[in-house]
Amino acid sequence: MTEQSKIPLPAAETNPEGTPEAAGRTLIERAVKAFDLGGLAPPPMPETLPPRPVKPAARNRPAPFEPAPVVPAEASAVAAAPAPQQASPATVPAAPVEPVRFGGEVHPIDRAQLRDLGMIVPEGMVTALLEEFRIVKRQLLGAIESLREAGMGSAAQRVLVCSPLPGEGKTFTAVNLALAIAAEKESDVLLVDADFAKPSVLSTLGLPGGAGLMDALADPTVDVADCVLRTDVPGLSVLPAGNATTSDSEYLASARTPAVFDRLTQGAPHRVVIFDSPPVLAASPAAELAKHVGQAVLVARADRTGQGALEDAVTLLAGCPNIQLLLNAVHFSPSGRRFGSYYGYGE
Repeated sequence: MTEQSKIPLPAAETNPEGTPEAAGRTLIERAVKAFDLGGLAPPPMPETLPPRPVKPAARNRPAPFEPAPVVPAEASAVAAAPAPQQASPATVPAAPVEPVRFGGEVHPIDRAQLRDLGMIVPEGMVTALLEEFRIVKRQLLGAIESLREAGMGSAAQRVLVCSPLPGEGKTFTAVNLALAIAAEKESDVLLVDADFAKPSVLSTLGLPGGAGLMDALADPTVDVADCVLRTDVPGLSVLPAGNATTSDSEYLASARTPAVFDRLTQGAPHRVVIFDSPPVLAASPAAELAKHVGQAVLVARADRTGQGALEDAVTLLAGCPNIQLLLNAVHFSPSGRRFGSYYGYGE
């Protein structure tokens, strides 16, 4: 068996008293001393900490000093003068909107022709037809007030009169409705012939032709108010359709259309504008006009219009927020009412 040697221990160090340094120390303490592990320990924590300096806010810091430029005496006097105060935009009163007025010659309405067509005759006797349209106009005028209160603006004053198919009485309804509203004491009415392909309002009333709505839409230099015809019926004016074109729907869909329509009611909050449009299922302008009116009156003939045609027409008029149905050519009343007999009509 070989002789084993003992691992030599590190030399003992002595303290100031002369005793060995390793005496009374543990193995860990001697390792810390031997390998200088005490340098890795954090510095001792002081018992009291100095107060932390408070930095001033950036906005409270004084601006760096800059020497003032030398200004001549004349220039400093001018600079010292106070600048003139400009008027605040809120204090400037808004310019009043000047009401649009329809001028030009007054054209007479052919009352004899209206009588022959079985329509309302201005200044004529009260008839059953007049009483029927009095009820219709009252509902429309009430709807106009509701739409205006709802914030619809000038579009609330516009009424579209149309029908699903030709021959159902849309022009008959539009003209009679305009004549009934013209009798109002606080309202006037503008009847617009918007059936550009087959206009018939002027011939029904016996009025001359001329420039009209389509001319104002196609030419920015044309004022639509100059195209309006005045009539001898108080409160009734008529706007012709104008020159025929194959682009009527495109002009109605242009950006100029809202300005032209607003011009018709500018400064006239009690004016009602009635559009006599083409049939909804026969031509496209009715669907475009529906986007610019507050309500639409869909005329259906009792003995001709089918349910499918009505449903298709309502779908195409979806741009209008208020669509009402008017049943025309009804010869039977379940209630047995006969409007106008109270005034002597039918006796």
